[in-house]
Amino acid sequence: MNNFLFFVRIFGLSGLFRLKTYLYASIMTDYQVHTLPNGIRILFKHAASTITHCCFVVNAGSRDELEHQTGLAHFIEHLLFKETERRSTNQILNRLELVGADLNAYTTKEYTCIHASLLNQHLERTIDLFEDILFHSTFPEDEQEKERGVILDEISSYLDQPEEAIQDDFEELLFKGHPIGNNILGTPETVAKLNTADINQFIGANYNTSEMVFAVFGDYAFKKVIKLAEKYFGPILANHTKKHRITPAEIFSTKSVVAKPISQTHCIIGSRAYSSSHQHKNGLLLLNNLLGGMGMSSRLNLEIREKYGIAYTVESNYTPLTDTGIFSIYFGTDSEKAEKATKLVHKELKKLRDNKLGTLQLHQAKEKFIGQIALAEENRMSLIISMAKSLLDFNYVDTLQEVFDKINAVTAVQLLEISNEIFDNDRMITLLFEPKQ
Repeated sequence: MNNFLFFVRIFGLSGLFRLKTYLYASIMTDYQVHTLPNGIRILFKHAASTITHCCFVVNAGSRDELEHQTGLAHFIEHLLFKETERRSTNQILNRLELVGADLNAYTTKEYTCIHASLLNQHLERTIDLFEDILFHSTFPEDEQEKERGVILDEISSYLDQPEEAIQDDFEELLFKGHPIGNNILGTPETVAKLNTADINQFIGANYNTSEMVFAVFGDYAFKKVIKLAEKYFGPILANHTKKHRITPAEIFSTKSVVAKPISQTHCIIGSRAYSSSHQHKNGLLLLNNLLGGMGMSSRLNLEIREKYGIAYTVESNYTPLTDTGIFSIYFGTDSEKAEKATKLVHKELKKLRDNKLGTLQLHQAKEKFIGQIALAEENRMSLIISMAKSLLDFNYVDTLQEVFDKINAVTAVQLLEISNEIFDNDRMITLLFEPKQ
């Protein structure tokens, strides 16, 4: 299935996405939670609208795959939309489309998410379908072969897009030898070998009912949402299997240059970063936004694109995971300009390491960031998914004011400390895709 656009620099492939993570923080002001006896949590936020957005998020992603199973979580996501015990593929695909609703899904390093947007009167129809595909899919062999071919085509298409492929190759360097570094799509070799036994093993080991959240953003009484959830999700047998995620070991700075049949040079410079629960996460989110985040006024964009005109796209990203994080700067440019662009990137990083932000600079950075977060509340699907993930990770969802307070509490001294840790040259990994000579 095609991936969901979530304030994101798209990976360009189904089930692959990357957050513009300065908007990752949950920003709800009010919500309600109910836990079913089997551990599945129901998250609800009221909205006076004729449209409902809902999602079902499972705390299981590509990092949970065994060594020979690379691509399995994404493979399962595809197969969930095929046959179930009581529906054919066409019946699944038409169940919501026939009433004008939108159904989709994606897979990340740590999550599998199914989501839908629909008219309010079709909530029960949607919950019924979610329950069916998540807990009663049959994964028939013929459908496995079809989706195997689809995913192999995805991989080939993805490899033809260097601006997308470089991000995953960079993460492979950054987490060398660890499942986090694996491509979510897998490789042609691993995808070709995935089978029913792998599917059943992965679901049994990772689809823990206590690590599932069904979230609804719509115009209902919470009692109605609970009643429907109990009807469809209540009978699901509890699975409390505990997963054991291994934190990646430290790595050393390295530079890799890969020749490819491309016309431009593509570059990523970055390092390991803070986890989603780290005390400095909000400081790095703020720094990332200042350096290369959303909008044309970021430092990297002003310096590299506006001042020198040597790169059409230059941006930075910070993705916090549960036990680590990813910070990266990407640009693409003509080969003869790549060295200059690289020097300018390091120049901006050095400024942040050497110079504490002034009072006005810090205030402006916070105002910009807070404004962007407030505007993000308009994207209701993004918001309800973010809430569900926050509930999974922290068993809590920050209010909008709490998010603002955390950002405003960041000091210039803390930003200097963060810059000297995360932007340290000895931590940096550099990957270049260069045109073949």
